[in-house]
Amino acid sequence: KQTYPVYQQHSTTQGAFNMMSLLKISTLFVLARLGGAFAPISRPAFSTSQPTSSSSLHAESLRVGLVGGGTVGGGIVEIVAKNKAKFEGMTGKSLDICKVCVKDASKSRDFDLPHGCSIVTSFDEVLKDDSIDMVVEVMGGVTAAKDVVYQGLKEGKHVVTANKALIAAYLPEIEKLLTETNAKREKDGAEPVEFRYEAAVCGGIPIIRSMQSDFVGDDIDMVSGIINGCTNFMLTSMDRDGQTYDEALSKASELGYAEADPTLDVGGFDARSKLRILMRLAFGLEVNEDEISCRGITDLTKLDFEYAKMMGGTIKLLGVSKRVDENGKIAAFVSPCYVKTDDSLSSVNGATNAVEVISSNLVSSIYIGQGAGRYPTANSCVNDMVAVARGDETSACAFNPGSPDATFVNNYDSVFYLRLGYRDALGITRQCGEICEKHGVSIHSILQNPVTSRDDAAFVIITEKVPLASVKKVMADIETLDWCRGSAFFMPVLREDWV
Repeated sequence: KQTYPVYQQHSTTQGAFNMMSLLKISTLFVLARLGGAFAPISRPAFSTSQPTSSSSLHAESLRVGLVGGGTVGGGIVEIVAKNKAKFEGMTGKSLDICKVCVKDASKSRDFDLPHGCSIVTSFDEVLKDDSIDMVVEVMGGVTAAKDVVYQGLKEGKHVVTANKALIAAYLPEIEKLLTETNAKREKDGAEPVEFRYEAAVCGGIPIIRSMQSDFVGDDIDMVSGIINGCTNFMLTSMDRDGQTYDEALSKASELGYAEADPTLDVGGFDARSKLRILMRLAFGLEVNEDEISCRGITDLTKLDFEYAKMMGGTIKLLGVSKRVDENGKIAAFVSPCYVKTDDSLSSVNGATNAVEVISSNLVSSIYIGQGAGRYPTANSCVNDMVAVARGDETSACAFNPGSPDATFVNNYDSVFYLRLGYRDALGITRQCGEICEKHGVSIHSILQNPVTSRDDAAFVIITEKVPLASVKKVMADIETLDWCRGSAFFMPVLREDWV
């Protein structure tokens, strides 16, 4: 049986979110399909044969060129075919996919082409076709996709894309091109073209549209989230099933959650691209992606999860961006974070994604659902296509207005978790205390499990709320000591009220 997202809203004026008491905070849940974000989804076969209604004979056609005929592209074709009559009733237009551009036309496809649709292998057969009104780019990559998106806009076509890497790398250029194109079209008396990208961040979760429309009278203080399904699946396996990093990665690969080269996922870079886009929408801040501090999950061990459980929580890879003062300074990072068991993000397991937006009016809004996969991602693309057909406009502000007062700082205050491997020696605790004192880092507590193997003996320091820059200096000094074994590891604690 096919299921669809359910939207629920809970409102109150109280404090921190507690999963056992939904009345404690104003929370918006967007609950998409449950289960693994990348796992194969069993669905009834889509039929692309649609009866021709009398209204469709007279409806204006919105002709679409689809660039990319893989997993997501096939999902788009199927969803449009299944809902063609409904979309026409909503928009007054017939949404017609007339060309699908692929690399290899001889390759078999797992979807049926719509009536009158042709397979082509040249971008120009889509981009230079004056009868095509909209280009939908789902081919992936950056170089060729950039050419398709840019040329599509220049040719006066609406563009829908799912390409987070492209947007994160070239957002200012895309914004400038969109502005220039529509200024020229306005001068010529033509309608503006739209640039839509809902599927670029968190697949099937409608976070982009919400950020564009639901916080216009609000002030956002923080955006944080689990925005990579592969790593969340792995961390869930390490926490719940006691697996090692290598075991969790092997399982993720087996289930198709991890790419052949998982670096973008496990290194945190995929999450960083998404965070960079969310930062612009939330704060109007333009920042080079490479400036955002990025630490993946490769340094995490089973020991870290043991200590996290001792502290009453777990570990999640999060993308976080937040205001650090009243003067427009914004900090951001991608890192493993300690999260309390009763935290809203703690119970988001498997390959599921979640984004929390903390703001003045709504307090806390949480979006949970499928972060990737054929139908969740295709669903977001189709929603953008229907919005364009309906005449919804975001062209004047596709990325929300920039803020001249917002500035990026690569420093923030937090409670930190420090894990230090060691060899037996006298004065270890004293030396740690002296180094922390030297850099103004106050220690909250020191934790140590019984040592079962001298080869991986380690203890943990939990700090009070201190600057990241000070923690980095502490770690650098400790790593020079004879008893320190290997690189020291640190991560922030997400909430100040973690105790």
